[in-house]
Amino acid sequence: MTTYQWNPTPERIATANVTRLALRHGLSDISELRRRSVADVEWYWDAAVNDLELRFRQPYQQVLNLERGIERPDWFVGGTLNIVDSCLRRWRDDDPNRIAVIHEDEAGRVREMSYGQLADEVARAAQGLRDLGLGAGDAVAIYLPMIPEAVVACHAVAAIGAVLVPLFSGFASSAIASRLADADAKAVIVADTTIRRGRPLDLLPQLDAALTTCATVEHVIIVPNGPRGELGQPPAYLGRRQVLWSQLTCRDAPLEPVEVDAMHPLMLGYTSGTTGKPKGAVHTHAGFLVKTATEVAYSFDVKAGEVFCWITDMGWIMGPLSVFGTHANGAALMLYEGSPDRPDSSRLWSLVQRHRITMLGVSPTLIRSLRSAQSVGDRPDLSSVQVIGSTGEPWDEASYDWLAREVFGERVPIINFSGGTEVGGSFLAPYPVEPIRSCSLGGPSLGMDVDVVDGSGESVRGRVGELVCRQPWPSMTRGVWKDDERYLSAYWTQIPGMWTHGDFALVVDGQWFVLGRSDDVMNVAGKRLAPAEVESVMITHPAVAEAAAVGVPDDMKGEAVWAFWVPRTAQDSLSDDEPSDDQISAELASLVGRELGKPFTPARVLRVAALPKTRSAKIMRRAIRSAAMGVDPGDLSGAENPEAVEDLRRLVTGHGAALDA
Repeated sequence: MTTYQWNPTPERIATANVTRLALRHGLSDISELRRRSVADVEWYWDAAVNDLELRFRQPYQQVLNLERGIERPDWFVGGTLNIVDSCLRRWRDDDPNRIAVIHEDEAGRVREMSYGQLADEVARAAQGLRDLGLGAGDAVAIYLPMIPEAVVACHAVAAIGAVLVPLFSGFASSAIASRLADADAKAVIVADTTIRRGRPLDLLPQLDAALTTCATVEHVIIVPNGPRGELGQPPAYLGRRQVLWSQLTCRDAPLEPVEVDAMHPLMLGYTSGTTGKPKGAVHTHAGFLVKTATEVAYSFDVKAGEVFCWITDMGWIMGPLSVFGTHANGAALMLYEGSPDRPDSSRLWSLVQRHRITMLGVSPTLIRSLRSAQSVGDRPDLSSVQVIGSTGEPWDEASYDWLAREVFGERVPIINFSGGTEVGGSFLAPYPVEPIRSCSLGGPSLGMDVDVVDGSGESVRGRVGELVCRQPWPSMTRGVWKDDERYLSAYWTQIPGMWTHGDFALVVDGQWFVLGRSDDVMNVAGKRLAPAEVESVMITHPAVAEAAAVGVPDDMKGEAVWAFWVPRTAQDSLSDDEPSDDQISAELASLVGRELGKPFTPARVLRVAALPKTRSAKIMRRAIRSAAMGVDPGDLSGAENPEAVEDLRRLVTGHGAALDA
């Protein structure tokens, strides 16, 4: 068990944004603020709006109305606004020369935009969209990598009151088609190409194939993104009106965002479901603004003029959260286009040094990969970083401690927060002003009445339970787009009156830990076992870079544990004194049995070249389990490397008998 814990200095506590909020209301510390924020959620969200000076054109008359039930709350009743007012117009008016966007790609090309330049670009893009006949309520998809035009597009779509539909830049045509069709998208903004792992990746052919089944799309807006900004080879036929980005933004116009109701739809955030149909989570102008602004200000302690960078994609909730949350706080958004380990494992640290990044967001998977290289380069200057952000999956202690201790010298907190696309931000998050134990999620985020309960809805501590939220919050999805029954069944039927998120969690000594999806949890001989428990043991082995554990049907135990591991280094040419893959697998099985108990010893342990992951770097355990069992894995549209599923299926089929448990 690790002994590492972040402990803030008095100076750090005194200068934090969240301390300012607490002191304004006579509250002494984060614990008291947490309690007050859930004892009266209306007080908290109103206090946050005022503290961060978020702009409403027509003031709201009521913070929260529950007349339609907890499942359908109305927030900021009577208020009107446009998210662009708070994220762009006020900073343009305050200091148009302040940097708003920084972009770097794998090849090292850099672009910057000030708030004044961004406002001008957004105004021209918004006018161009209007000229195409697009307006309030129309769905506009963006199929773009992390480039400045993605930021412009987000603000421009919001400015005209249209509905933003972000798509992963790595999506294949079937995934694009399903989302465009579900959203009834009228336009798509797409880059012709992007760069990934040193190779160009053409996006237009994927969109071209998707459009053969999407009758609603009327316009395709193409952003040239090649090395010289020239349009690459277009497909032979897109079947829609094609407009170049330069044509869309050719007319000067004032920045005049349309006024909308507080709960006017801003964005559809699609998540992959266990069936083939993705779910469209509906986020609103006021709800998403308030939640993302508070995340960046209070959890990540970002201030105006600082630099926020999250290694992500626009198709994951962290992409839009980064855009709107950063700009709601007047900071600069650093975009990185490509793989953060190219040309080598020092690339991430050189980004920090070169652009003086203040808040750096990473995934545990990325850090495990960098740690396996055991290098941070030639002593890069990381002194600009004040906070590390993390989300998406559980940490292992070795990688968490390596990042906190060896890379950052115990100088900065790791804000490991957990939420989701449907949440619009976090359920759980530590704050830089409190002690944070290794791998901990701290506690409930401000204004989030989160609990861990048993099957009857009673709170449990010291043992695993279901993660729920007892009260609504502003960025809670307004439903599943065009499927209200699915929304209710997904989140509100398991424990009536509580939002059930589908995660198993644990609270120990006041510290919160998420153990993975509750549908991933294994039941071995009547005992529940979270995959993270097995994986955290396996990853302590010096040969293992990553691990995944799943449960498969077993006649004796109900479920047996199968585990898969990725080596730190290539094992193809072993010397005589190095262990073989089978030897390492046997060592791993014994290690798990010794640490967790003999009943949990994996029945099968196999080395794999790669684990299937989403574009947000989450391990796709459902797909691994399906491949292991030889059944249909369902929706793989969110997979970064879907070929890994088939590779794993072939490996399991061709492997010999399982190890004796």
